[in-house]
Amino acid sequence: MSLNRKNMYGNRACCFYFAVVVLLASCSGNYEVYKDSGANLEARVEDLLARMTLEEKVWQLNQLILGDNLNVNNIGEEIMDIPAEIGSLISFTTDPEMRNAMQKRAVEETRLGIPILFGMDVIHGFRTIFPIPLAQACSFNPELTMQASQVAAKEAKLSGIDWSFSPMVDVARDPRWGRVAEGYGEDPYLASVFGSNVIKGYQGKALNDTFSIAACLKHYVAYGASEGGRDYHATEVSRNTLWNVYLRPFHAGIQAGSATVMSAFNDISGVPASANHYTLTEILKQDWKHEGFVVSDWNSIEQLVFQGAAANRKHAAELALNAGVDMDMKDLCYKDYLPELLEDRKISEERLDDAVRRVLRLKFTLGLFEHPYTPIVSDSLRYLTDEYRNLAREVATESMVLLKNDNDILPLKFKKIALVGPMADDSVNIMGSWSCHGKATDVVTIKAGLEASGLYEIEYSKGCEIDAVLPNGLADARRIAGQNDVIVLCLGEYAWWSGENGSKSTISLPKIQKELLKELAQTGKPIVLLLSSGRPLELYDVEPYANSILQIWQPGTMAGYAVCDILSGNISPSGKLAMTFPYNTGQIPVYYNARRQARIPYQSQGQGRYKDIQNEPMYPFGYGLSYTDFKYGNIILSDSIAEIGDRLKISVNIRNMGNMDAEETCLWYISDPVSYITRPVKELKYFEKRMIGSGEEETFTFELDTYRDLGYYADDGNYFVEPGQYYIMAGTDSIKLILK
Repeated sequence: MSLNRKNMYGNRACCFYFAVVVLLASCSGNYEVYKDSGANLEARVEDLLARMTLEEKVWQLNQLILGDNLNVNNIGEEIMDIPAEIGSLISFTTDPEMRNAMQKRAVEETRLGIPILFGMDVIHGFRTIFPIPLAQACSFNPELTMQASQVAAKEAKLSGIDWSFSPMVDVARDPRWGRVAEGYGEDPYLASVFGSNVIKGYQGKALNDTFSIAACLKHYVAYGASEGGRDYHATEVSRNTLWNVYLRPFHAGIQAGSATVMSAFNDISGVPASANHYTLTEILKQDWKHEGFVVSDWNSIEQLVFQGAAANRKHAAELALNAGVDMDMKDLCYKDYLPELLEDRKISEERLDDAVRRVLRLKFTLGLFEHPYTPIVSDSLRYLTDEYRNLAREVATESMVLLKNDNDILPLKFKKIALVGPMADDSVNIMGSWSCHGKATDVVTIKAGLEASGLYEIEYSKGCEIDAVLPNGLADARRIAGQNDVIVLCLGEYAWWSGENGSKSTISLPKIQKELLKELAQTGKPIVLLLSSGRPLELYDVEPYANSILQIWQPGTMAGYAVCDILSGNISPSGKLAMTFPYNTGQIPVYYNARRQARIPYQSQGQGRYKDIQNEPMYPFGYGLSYTDFKYGNIILSDSIAEIGDRLKISVNIRNMGNMDAEETCLWYISDPVSYITRPVKELKYFEKRMIGSGEEETFTFELDTYRDLGYYADDGNYFVEPGQYYIMAGTDSIKLILK
C-alpha cells in the first residue's frame, strides 16, 4: 500500500538527513524543497513545516464545508466565507469547476500555496449507488465490495473528491442503532475483511494514482456499542471487549494502509472518544504506528463540552489535540483557541507540529502539490457507465438473503403477478441512507425491473404509504390480488429511518404495512414478501403470513434488475446474514458470538431463559437459504495435535444436491471451551464463497495459523495463545484440535 511506512513515510532514522536538507535549503534562500516532487517525502514535509507561521499551521488543522450541505443532521450550520489557507473542505458539490476555483485560491493566492484536501461521505457509492454496507457484508464477497469501492473512488475523484469518510467498521450488535446500515454487521472478523477491502478499493496501488482517494476508518472507537442503540450516547465497554471486538476491525484497517481515522462521538466508559489519549495516541499512534492523521467527527470536539469532559470550547480544543485528534471538523475550536492554548502552554509546539506534519504528509502523498486540480469531463464519462451499473446489479443480487421459502414458491413459477406495497415502485428510499449524489431518476425500481424482464404480467397497487394509510389502498390491493396468481408484496423502511440519527425503539414494520400483509393473506394467494430496510427487522408477527421472504435491504441504483434476477431464478440467492434478526425487539442484544452463560444444564427447565418469548433469534448470523441444497461432509484436519505457531490445513467437501448451479459460502468458526479469559461460544475466523455446479462437489480449505487464529487479547491489550483444547467448525460438523 502507498501508506506503508517504508514507502510513504521513509525511514525515521533519516530525520537527521531531513533536518540538514531543510537547513541547507533555508540557507540557500531560493531552493524550496517542498516544491521539488523528486525530493524525499519527509524532507518536503519538514521543509514546508519550517516555513509556516503559527496561523498557517492552525488553518491546516481545520475543516469547513463547500457547497450545499446534504446531511439533514447538519442543517442549520452556517456556511461562511472560506479562507484560502484552510486545510480541508467537505465538498457537497459534484462540480469540479467549483472545487478548482477554490483550489486555485489556495494554490495561487496564499503565501505557501498549500493545496486544500477535499473530503466527502462516500459510503456505498457516489452517483452509482451500491447496496448499503450491511447488505454488502451479507454477500460474503469482499472482492465485489473492493470493486464497488474502486467505482466509487473513480466517480468521486472526477467530481473533485480526494478523501472519503469511510469505511465504517463499527461492530454493531443492536439493530435499533440506525448506523448498523453503514457497517458490516456484528462480527469483528467480517468487519475487518470488508473494511480492509474498501480501503484497498479506494486507495489502489498508490494514493497518487489517477483514481485513488484516501480512506478514513470510522468511528474510532466502540461507537457501535451506544447504549440502547441511541446515537451519540455513551458506551460502557470493558478493556477486554474493546480489544477483542471493537478495536480489531480498526487494527485491520490500519494494517491495510488506511490514510486517516475519524474519532467518534461516543463517551467510552467515562472518557469521550475525541478526547481519549489511550485509544487515539497510545494504541493508534504509538502501538499501531499509524502515521496518517485523525479527523474529528462533525462538531465532536465542541461536543466534549456537552458530554461533561470540557468546561468550554477552549478546553475542548486542548483535550482533543492532546489526546491525538489532528484535524477539527467544522466547529473551529482549533482555529479559535490553539494559538492561545500554545501561549498558555496547555498544548506543546511539538504536538501542534506533529498534527500539521500528518496533514501535510497526506497531501504530498496524494500528489496534490503536483496535481491540485480536477480534470473536467462529461457526466457520461464519470458516472453510471454500463460497467458500473452491471457491477451494482451483481453486488445487489449477491447481497439479498432468502429467509423463507415454503413449498419452493421461489423462483416464481407464476406468470400473473399482483405487485403490491409502498416499496414496489419506490426510487428514493430503496437507495438507503448516505446515498451521496445518487438520483431517484437513475434507480431501476422493483416494478420497472420486473416489467423490463418481459417474463410476467404485472398489475400494481401501492396499497399503503410506508407509514400511513392510502385512501382505498387496502381494498385496491386486495382486488388486484384476487385477479392474479401470486402476490409480490414489497414492504420496508424510509431511507432516513436508518443511518445517522436513525435510532428506533422498535424494529418492527409500521402497523399499516402489517395490516396490508394480513389483508392480502386473506385472499389465499401465495405471498412473496420483499423486505427493504437498513437494519434487521422484527418479523415474529409477519413471518406466518408470507410463503417466502426475501431480505433485499436497500439495494441501490440497480434494485429492480437484481430483484428480478432472484425472483425469476436467473440467479440463486446466496446472501447470508451479517447480523442476527431477533425474534422481537425485547431480545436485543442477541448476537451469535456471545459468551457462555451459567446454569446451562438447567436450560431445559427454563433457567436463564425468557419466560414470555422464545430465546432463539428469528434468523441467526450466517443464515440464508438457496434454491438448491448443499450437503457438507466431515471436516478433515491435517493434524489433530499442534504447537503454537503451526499452520494446519483444514478442509470440508460441499456437494450441490439440487438441479441448479449456485454459490455457497463456507463459514469457518473456532471455539475455545476453556480459557482463563472466557471466550465466545464460537468465533468466525475465515469464509470463502464459491460457485458449485449442480450435482458437483467442491473442497473448501482453511489454512489455520494457530497463533493468528486461536489467540485472544487480555485486558491490557497483550495478545496470547493458550494451550489446550479447541474446536474447528463448518456446517454442522466440528473437529477437535489439541494445542500444546
